[in-house]
Amino acid sequence: MAPAPSCPLCAQDGGQLVWRGAKLRVIRADEAGFPAFYRVVWHAHVAEFSDLNATDRAHCMDAVALVEQALREHLQPVKINLAALGNMVPHLHWHVIARFGWDSHFPAPVWAAAQRERAAEREEQVRSQLARAEAHMGLGLARL
Repeated sequence: MAPAPSCPLCAQDGGQLVWRGAKLRVIRADEAGFPAFYRVVWHAHVAEFSDLNATDRAHCMDAVALVEQALREHLQPVKINLAALGNMVPHLHWHVIARFGWDSHFPAPVWAAAQRERAAEREEQVRSQLARAEAHMGLGLARL
């Protein structure tokens, strides 16, 4: 599909680019309080996962799983949240978010009200491990 002129994910990466392939990219989002918040963004402007053919759906989910696995291996989060909402930006993208028991919103969703103050020192600890996790992602994604 052609890019949609008013779509921010068609016009720009949508965050710090981690990896770009022929069909999708992985970015690290700048979401306050969530240092390991990633998006797997499909390049073509489609709104829904079911808009993809079976081969592309498998490719997309392989990428989502690979990002999840890298975060689990390198960061040891309590949980990984996966979501493909697209309510604000109707362009297919998956959120892959490493969650920790100390994060300001846990166990509530990242979009809910904060449960406690942010843990800046712990957030920085996570940020210090992202380069290794992202290198792992890049190597795996290149093999897809």
